[in-house]
Amino acid sequence: MMDWLREAPFGWAYLFLFCGAMLRANTTYWIGRGIAAGVSHSRFEHVLEGPIYQRARRFMARWGILAVPLSFLTIGIQTAVNASAGISRMPLVRYLPAVVAGCLLWALIYATVGMAVVYAALAVGWQWIALAAVLLVAGTLLWIRHRRRNG
Repeated sequence: MMDWLREAPFGWAYLFLFCGAMLRANTTYWIGRGIAAGVSHSRFEHVLEGPIYQRARRFMARWGILAVPLSFLTIGIQTAVNASAGISRMPLVRYLPAVVAGCLLWALIYATVGMAVVYAALAVGWQWIALAAVLLVAGTLLWIRHRRRNG
């Protein structure tokens, strides 16, 4: 499949990536909605009805719309943001435009420079990428520890 995507015209690659992102993001949103519905019929219902959760739900419904498209510009939090939008029952009239904007951005990035990075990583080999990731995490943790001690 990677060969097809690499050789596909830009428009088809962009459309494919956009549809894939929409499918994944909306599935995650609806799983979050299902989790919220399931919890609301359990002994944990009080969590959804408590003041903190209600405040978070109102905040996500009002301002969370910006979190959705911006999450597509990051690595690793898109799923959490889309699930949170579902769990907080963000209204569809706010969620759908936000997720469409995020998926359009994500598809553009991956149809252009993003896939070049993926292909370069595959050419280098996963072992070197894993080593670089471990070194990056270790360096970050050491830096944080140093800042806390000398803070």
